Amino acid sequence: MKIGFIGLGNMGLPMAENLQKEGHEVTGFDINKNINSTIRISNSIEEIVKSNKAIFTMLPSGKEVIAVYDEIIDKCESSTIMIDCSTIDIKSTHIISNISKKNGLLTLDAPVSGGVVGAVDGTLTFMVGGDERAFNKIKPLFEVMGKKAVYCGDSGSGQAAKMCNNMILGISMIGVCESFTLAKKIGLDLKKLYEVSSNSSGSCWALNTYCPAPEIGPETPADKNYLPGFSSELMLKDLMLAQDAAIQSNSHTPLGNHAMKIYEELLNEGGKGKDFSYVFPFFYNKK
Repeated sequence: MKIGFIGLGNMGLPMAENLQKEGHEVTGFDINKNINSTIRISNSIEEIVKSNKAIFTMLPSGKEVIAVYDEIIDKCESSTIMIDCSTIDIKSTHIISNISKKNGLLTLDAPVSGGVVGAVDGTLTFMVGGDERAFNKIKPLFEVMGKKAVYCGDSGSGQAAKMCNNMILGISMIGVCESFTLAKKIGLDLKKLYEVSSNSSGSCWALNTYCPAPEIGPETPADKNYLPGFSSELMLKDLMLAQDAAIQSNSHTPLGNHAMKIYEELLNEGGKGKDFSYVFPFFYNKK
């Protein structure tokens, strides 16, 4: 399939390269002109839409996604399917969906979970909203880039699933870090706590797979001086999106709100550029 990919950052580039490795013809575009890749890079965003059957976007926020759609949507062929893998607010997702519908195009919002490692390894999870016919056509591409693609419902459902999932993740990571902080300060061997909790009622992904303490369990960013797999900045972004949705829907999410404030504090006190599991040393060093 001929595919256009707009947004070749830490996530987008390996996703696009995995599509090409599978035999698809991929053309990429990014505002950064110094990208070294196996895929063909175009200097013209308009060229990306020419004859491509699917166009992926992976961009920082709704503002950028809307701007790109405004620029390219009326230049796309009617058979083109638009897939936005960015993590953005639901309102922006509805805007780009409506813009596309007016031009007769099918759209999918398909944010991902799995971080840079998942993008490189092709093990991402896609949470997908939008037209189900489009999902069935694009699903084989999701399966190249990831291990799982879940159709969640109408436009915006993929973004809703992503923000709810990551609110769980942010809250649970903070809980694990609080427990490890307490354990270390009262003299409990953290490896023993891991052995107990990962096999009992404290078991969760933030502990078992992504342990925030170094040299415990599978290798994680904690073993690499908290070099981000998933940055604290991105976690804060997702928690803020969840809180915006909670306010708009009159939903009671006190732990989500508190988690957002903790990540705001962490970023203001030395956590910039660190993995979201950096909450552990942040808590431990608190006076």
